[in-house]
Formats: sequence, C-alpha cells, structure tokens
Amino acid sequence: MNIKQQLYNQCLAFIQNRYTTVQNTIYEIQESLTSETKSSAGDKHETGRAMLQLEREKAGHQLAEIEKTKLLLSKVNTETTSNSIGLGSVVYTTKANYFIAISAGELTIDDDKFYAISANTPIAKLLLLKQIGDEIHFRSSTFVINRIL
Repeated sequence: MNIKQQLYNQCLAFIQNRYTTVQNTIYEIQESLTSETKSSAGDKHETGRAMLQLEREKAGHQLAEIEKTKLLLSKVNTETTSNSIGLGSVVYTTKANYFIAISAGELTIDDDKFYAISANTPIAKLLLLKQIGDEIHFRSSTFVINRIL
C-alpha cells in the first residue's frame, strides 16, 4: 500500500472516530431528554431540557461538518501524482511533510511524520500549485519542497 493510501486511510479513521463520538453524544442527549421526568421545580426542568436541546443542535452541526469533511476526503485520488501540489498531494519539505486533504493533525507512517492539512489552511494555500525546488516563506521560516507524491 502506498504512502498516500496509508495517509488517506488514517484520515478516514480520524473522521470515523469523530463521527462515532458525536453519534454517542447525540444518543446520550436523547436518553437524557427521554428519561428526564417533570419535577416539582418546573422552571428548572424546562431550563434543563432547553440546555439539552441546544447540546443536541450543536452535535447536529458537528455531524454536518463531519459529513462535509468526509465528502472532501472522498475527492482525494490516492493513485495520481502531479508535478505541482494540489488536493491529495503528499509534500516533503526541508521543514515538515504534509498531506493536503483534511485537517487531521499529525499522522505517522513508517516513523515519518506527516501533517494532514486542509487545502484552505494558511500553509496549504502557500503550497498549492508549487513544485519541487520551490521555496516557501511561512511566518518566520523558509523551507524548500523536496518531493511531491
């Protein structure tokens, strides 16, 4: 399995993990809403229910974001390589290695560290369409692109 496919699989696992966590949160909120009984302190009960409803709404928004992220990841082609950096590129530089796909943090493949970043992050915007040998100036550092997969 190539490095790009391995990174893709780790990003997919990252999304699945987030999805499961949010689904569990929604289930717990639903359980709380269902099991809560009307107490003598009616206002307190209504406030509790309203808070749970807000939490459920927030979790619903998180699910929608996860779906968008999953859709974006599905557009990554792990079979192609290019001379210039784009969505799905694995980029080796003199400073760090990047996988342009989704923001999933630090990933490790065979002791090599990669940062899975979204194409709309500041560093990715600087990398997009660049080629091997190009110099990138980011914040107070400068680095060179060594390899693109």
